[in-house]
Amino acid sequence: CFPGCDSEHWGPHCSNRCQCQNEALCNPITGACVCADGYQGWRCEELCDPGSYGKGCQFECQCHNGATCDHKTGECHCAPGYTGVFCEERCPPGSHGAQCELRCPCQNGGVCHHITGECSCPAGWTGLVCAQPCPPGTFGINCSQDCPCHNGGHCDPVTGKCVCTAGYIGDRCQEECPVGTYGFQCTQRCDCQNGAKCYHVNGACMCDPGFKGIYCQERMCPEGFYGLKCNKRCPCDTTNTLSCHPLSGECSCKAGWAGLYCNETCPPGYYGEGCQLTCPCQNGADCDSITGQCVCAPGYMGDDCTITCMAGTYGTNCSSVCNCKNDGACSPVDGLCYCKEGWQGVDCSIPCSSGSWGLNCNQTCSCTNGAACRPADGFCLCSPGWQGDYCDQPCPDGTYGLNCSERCDCSHADGCDPVTGYCCCLAGWTGIHCDNICSQGRWGPNCSISCTCENGGSCSPEDGTCDCAPGYRGPLCQRICPPGFYGHHCSQPCPQCVHSSGPCHHVSGHCDCLPGFFGALCNQVCPSGRYGKNCAEVCQCTENGTCNPIDGSCQCFPGWIGMDCSQTCPNGFWGPDCFHSCNCHNGAMCSPYDGECRCTHGWTGLYCTQRCPAAFYGKNCANVCQCQNGADCDHVTGQCTCRTGFTGKQCEQKCSPGTFGYGCKQLCECMNNATCDHVTGTCYCSPGFKGIRCDQAALMMEELNPYTKISPALGSERHSVGAIIGIILLLLIIMVLLALFVWYRRKQKEKGHDMPSVSYTPAMRMTNTDYSLSG
Repeated sequence: CFPGCDSEHWGPHCSNRCQCQNEALCNPITGACVCADGYQGWRCEELCDPGSYGKGCQFECQCHNGATCDHKTGECHCAPGYTGVFCEERCPPGSHGAQCELRCPCQNGGVCHHITGECSCPAGWTGLVCAQPCPPGTFGINCSQDCPCHNGGHCDPVTGKCVCTAGYIGDRCQEECPVGTYGFQCTQRCDCQNGAKCYHVNGACMCDPGFKGIYCQERMCPEGFYGLKCNKRCPCDTTNTLSCHPLSGECSCKAGWAGLYCNETCPPGYYGEGCQLTCPCQNGADCDSITGQCVCAPGYMGDDCTITCMAGTYGTNCSSVCNCKNDGACSPVDGLCYCKEGWQGVDCSIPCSSGSWGLNCNQTCSCTNGAACRPADGFCLCSPGWQGDYCDQPCPDGTYGLNCSERCDCSHADGCDPVTGYCCCLAGWTGIHCDNICSQGRWGPNCSISCTCENGGSCSPEDGTCDCAPGYRGPLCQRICPPGFYGHHCSQPCPQCVHSSGPCHHVSGHCDCLPGFFGALCNQVCPSGRYGKNCAEVCQCTENGTCNPIDGSCQCFPGWIGMDCSQTCPNGFWGPDCFHSCNCHNGAMCSPYDGECRCTHGWTGLYCTQRCPAAFYGKNCANVCQCQNGADCDHVTGQCTCRTGFTGKQCEQKCSPGTFGYGCKQLCECMNNATCDHVTGTCYCSPGFKGIRCDQAALMMEELNPYTKISPALGSERHSVGAIIGIILLLLIIMVLLALFVWYRRKQKEKGHDMPSVSYTPAMRMTNTDYSLSG
């Protein structure tokens, strides 16, 4: 057995030297190398292959993102830009490079590359470290997009949103400020007056001809005058006019007024400045042409007249109280009563006349034999002795009275009267019950005793006791039935009398009716045309009213008055009893029935306060105007009132040459073949002339000056300024031409002194001549 060899030798007597490297162990017997972690090969001279490590290089590396793995321990050595146990994570934000030790230099929210540190700039920034904003005209990532802004607008370097310069708006600043505004974001309101336009950038007022001042607030002519010489009086209605144009004399109306001379209210449905605002009024209401306040039609209320009058009220502002009786409905417009079935009259206080029923009492009763007809539904209420739907059937045999509810009490009779119950005795029989063979008024043996019964009573054939006739009572039938009873033995209670002055009749049971009513139960109203007790009186009312069946008084329909309703309401009044006052204007008549205004020619509206709409005239505003060129049309006659500069029956012609103004009555004063404006009389000069009347010779430069085409009455100052500018420009051009000429001459002289000299070298071949410039 060999003693142990040292680590450097192996074999018999440890005579062989070990070949192992990298701290590998050597087998003392065989000399085989036992490699340390991270090495391989028969002498352990090789590192583990990439991707493996450890003892025998048998472990697989877990590193990511290009990291190297320690061949001994497997520890990962991360590539620049990565970190973590397995190099699976990028460098944290703000760091980069090897072991993520380098700090990012990016500014303004820029993000650096985790490996190289190169900055990725956010929108709006550029440069190596994102320190520079996008150059003007660009925006976005890498400043790669061109700004879309126009008119000097700047764009946001991040979003590209345009920030417009003063006077412009829109997504790309492509639009000028709306009329009436100016400045940054068009937030400033223009202060220009008299129709002047305002410069959209700085708000400067650009006056129309005839006006001056910072805000164009001053007229060239004194107030109330117009024309080139300010010698014509304005034709406007001064009360309703703001101003008159200093050149044309055209009227500018106050709020609520219109027309050539501001003498017309706004057309229906409009109000306010220039009659441009739309009225909010509903249901036929009038609208105040100045304030727009609604004047509601009768039957409506509220700011916009959309609320119907509450139940029980009617009329203008719903201020009148309805007077309808018996649950009648009231019209919110004029208070007219709409009666329920069975009622009539102006206030629904009169029941339907006998023989009629239903709505407006226009149905005819079908009841017969004196039956009453219920006014509401036409149901027949039969008189005593009758039955059936139409009361056309008599009571069956053996019955009589109201509703055929009583039984006949007859012995030897052919039935009884269906109404009264009287027995119809057979021949040879007498007495109330037809039980006596004696003649009327006798009884006893051989009918020898006289009967003492009173009031039609008969004696009993057996004992002579009185059997009273209907309606009487007592031993001798000397007393009538007590109140509330009638008939045989006073056993029948009186029927329910409707319109009666007391109990029913003791014999027949009929009611004693009040004036205006009749029938067994006093439940029938007097027939049409009759009134009073037992309906005996004849009504005197005309067809314009209803006759009260009680006293015969006439209840007149709306629009009629008088004892017999034969007179219409006086002018200016309408309605029941002509109680309401008319509110019509401009000569309109008022309907006596419902107060509706019947407008005269040229007027319209609820109360005829509005002129016909533009382009219409005449009765009911039904005729169409024929006026041309903006002429006014008389709302009554349709006659045309021409605007300045026009004439003719329909204002179809311009003023003839040499005339201008209202009615073409002004004579032009232009000279030297100048043309005269047919509206204002302004002279437009021919070439070579200037002045108010084109009577002055003009400089040639003035012909180039556009101000010479403007009437000198408005631009005399501009003429002089234009002339001065023209002269200055001419002098400047001459001086520039002289300077160019002098400069050109001097250059020519310098060229002569500085001409280069050419020297030739004789020794050289001529095919390749060299030359040089000296000097």
